[in-house]
Amino acid sequence: MTNSHINIFEVGPRDGLQNEKQVISSGMKVELVNQLTDCGIKNIEVSSFVNPKRIPQLADATEVFENINRDDNVIYSALVPNVKGFERALESQVNEIAVFTAVSETFCQKNINCSVNESLQRFEDVVKLAEKHNIRVRAYISCVLGCPYEGFIPAQHVSNLCESLKEMGCYQISLGDTIGGGTPTQAKIMLETCANKIGMNNLAIHFHDTRGTALANILACLQLGVENIDSSIAGLGGCPYATGATGNVSTEDVVFMLHGMGYHTGIDLNKLIEIGNFISQKLGRVNQSHVGNAGVPNHYASYQ
Repeated sequence: MTNSHINIFEVGPRDGLQNEKQVISSGMKVELVNQLTDCGIKNIEVSSFVNPKRIPQLADATEVFENINRDDNVIYSALVPNVKGFERALESQVNEIAVFTAVSETFCQKNINCSVNESLQRFEDVVKLAEKHNIRVRAYISCVLGCPYEGFIPAQHVSNLCESLKEMGCYQISLGDTIGGGTPTQAKIMLETCANKIGMNNLAIHFHDTRGTALANILACLQLGVENIDSSIAGLGGCPYATGATGNVSTEDVVFMLHGMGYHTGIDLNKLIEIGNFISQKLGRVNQSHVGNAGVPNHYASYQ
């Protein structure tokens, strides 16, 4: 058994809810963040300060940040696309921000209407402002294990982009399998290539479970020593620019697997399951978490 600690980065309130078609009240979002805080999660991506016309579902980012019950031990972050977004985030006293790009030129154009290099240029001023205000910057890279438009993505392309983002000032780069098309072997090759370039401590993995391989891919990456994992409560999420892509791997399933393997997360799994069922019921959708639906077996051994 291992005694290693794994950092869970909960993206459900932002990445998970942004694609929901129904209007979700600010109060429900606040309640979700508060419950996630109470169950022991230390990194929560609350919302995004994007143009409301682009993502109407997150137009209430300021209101949500104003009303959550903050815990000093929790990092509450937000996605920020530009300087204007950063200024709004600063006013809302975010602890950390994230920027977003893709390793695929076509996906980048469809998602944020610019080339990969142009996306990096956009981030430069944001990162400089964040450094000035002592706010750490995290970066997302989409399509690291394949693109819905360009297909196969060489691992070297991903590692080169990681290097550019780290040199710019991003403390951590989250590697996203946006279409959920990767396999364990591919995930290991990609992660190892990136780690050789910028170091494993500067990387996180962000795997969607479209084809049911997310947990297997995570396990493969754990064997290489990754310590930062993105996940979404109840498996919420998807991508409007990747047809058929489902949500991120569910936080409940990841924590269930990790605790059963002897990893520490500091998260109360039973409370986590309750939260997944709560938000799924509120949204009127089927809970995408296997553990959320089946529960924890009586013989389950949590090596905590």
